[in-house]
Amino acid sequence: MDRYIGIDAHTTSCTIAVVGPSGRKLGSHVVETNGQALVEQIRAIARPRHVCLEEGTQSAWLHEVLSPHVDELVVAGIGSSRGPKSDQRDALSLAQALRTGAIETSIFKAPTRFALLRALARSHTTLTRDVVRTQCRLKSLFRSRGIPTSGRSIYNPDDRDTWLARLPASSRPSALLLGHQLDELRALKQDAEQQLIAESHRHPISRVLESCPGMGPLRVAMTIPVVVTPERFRTSRQFWSYSGLGIVMRSSSDYVQADGGWKWAPVLKTRGLSRRFNHTLKYVFKGAATTVITKPAGCPLRDDYHRLLEAGTKPNLAKLTLARKLAATLLAMWKHEEVYDPARHRK
Repeated sequence: MDRYIGIDAHTTSCTIAVVGPSGRKLGSHVVETNGQALVEQIRAIARPRHVCLEEGTQSAWLHEVLSPHVDELVVAGIGSSRGPKSDQRDALSLAQALRTGAIETSIFKAPTRFALLRALARSHTTLTRDVVRTQCRLKSLFRSRGIPTSGRSIYNPDDRDTWLARLPASSRPSALLLGHQLDELRALKQDAEQQLIAESHRHPISRVLESCPGMGPLRVAMTIPVVVTPERFRTSRQFWSYSGLGIVMRSSSDYVQADGGWKWAPVLKTRGLSRRFNHTLKYVFKGAATTVITKPAGCPLRDDYHRLLEAGTKPNLAKLTLARKLAATLLAMWKHEEVYDPARHRK
């Protein structure tokens, strides 16, 4: 008899609910958030075991610890909940959703593949955000004193004394501290970028993907630990949706009565781009599209972009089309492990 297990994980405790194939509750347990304790509790439940837990900070670790001891492990996307809420209810609802197949979004997890590369990419992203945040704070300090801050010389350590002289004495210590913080963060970001690219080059596929137009070493290093394996995307359309480049089509009241019958109504179906996507991949492919646009004439993808503009396509939609082409090209190159060949580009 199949056992469907829902786990509601927290920092100190995990609540486990077990239901049978008919939906009857077979038991519930509260276990310390400890790998050994969780494994012992799961192994005490008869097979076959189907486990479901929510996406969160500990989901990758729980997937790595529990997957060898269960027959199926699903990480569900967090959805909105209404009505009464408790750990027992959450664990039971996860178990019942897995039993009935009601999980709308299943999160892909491969915590042991590209683990170091994924950690370095996360550190680089965090440091990049910290650098931007510090730059914004430094600029806002000057703007609060009515000093225009056009250009990037305000971030240059060699020009710092000139900028500090324009501030009143009460604001100079704060600006100096922010400047020192920015220098340290920039150095850490550069170090993280070097480590990230070096780790990426340890995997042969990175050299193949770097031949794609607009995809430099850093963008490839950010893409590999997110996608992990291209085979999980059957078509390029699935990859577009995952990357935030898929178009949402919705309609209602599709038919109207005319000439004694029903006819298809010309209703507007486009509702913009998908809102549930991986932000890293969207940032990578939009940046790659921007790079391709600035290339000289002769690049097939760049020529396609300008051909769309000449045909009357809006620049933002032409750029979206280019980003979708880059995503499809990268996916095909990864699946076949082939470098980019401009001669194979289809106009």
